[in-house]
Amino acid sequence: MRMLGRTALVNLFVILVLCLMCVCTVFSAPQKKTRQKEPQPVSELSRLRDDYIKATKDYKASLERLLAIYENNVKKADEKLVNAKKLFDEGLISRSQVEEDERLVKTEQEKVSETRKQMASADSQIADVLVESEADAEMAKNLRLAKGALIRTTAFTRYNGTSGWGLNDAWKIERFFQDSFHKPLPIAVFGQGAIHERWHLDHRNAMDIQLHPDGPEGQALLNFLQKNGIPYSAFRSAIPGTATGPHIHIGRPSHRY
Repeated sequence: MRMLGRTALVNLFVILVLCLMCVCTVFSAPQKKTRQKEPQPVSELSRLRDDYIKATKDYKASLERLLAIYENNVKKADEKLVNAKKLFDEGLISRSQVEEDERLVKTEQEKVSETRKQMASADSQIADVLVESEADAEMAKNLRLAKGALIRTTAFTRYNGTSGWGLNDAWKIERFFQDSFHKPLPIAVFGQGAIHERWHLDHRNAMDIQLHPDGPEGQALLNFLQKNGIPYSAFRSAIPGTATGPHIHIGRPSHRY
């Protein structure tokens, strides 16, 4: 019995020591720190777009303040015209004075109309930039587009072409345009330009045509390019970091470097 008691005590002592060792191991083990995801660096193109949207919103806000002033001027001009007509009916002023007040009302109304157009244009430009951003994100998932692929957005149309094209083939396009419209092709940039250097775009084997893609000449040119499998990007408005305004880019998309 004594031997069993001693054995039990020894076993109990060993178990206690093992338990203490396990506890010490748990508390002394280095805790794994959860690594926080580092924020992705903002690209130059994203920064340009954000700046452009902010500037456009600020511009629209200034137009809204200006619109309130112009609308108030219209109200005052209307009141003055009503009073002038009354005085004319009473024979107190001449017809020319009434006509002058009528011209003033028309001028102030035109200011209101033009300001509203500019505000609508600002909204459209912001929408175009956002749509273009979405299109870029979608294209980034599918970098290798199939030959002849066509992508359309409200801001631009991109045709991938069916064969290789280089500036040495530009004369074919120039001849088509000359024969069709009896005037030279309006080439804005042939090869690498200063704006492409600034935005780090490889434009060495492409050219920009100063035509609106939705105009009759622009449509004729796009049809010719697509018929002959020539790649192009047709921009309908300014896109920060990509396009300074409506034009047709002939050649592969300009990649950043």
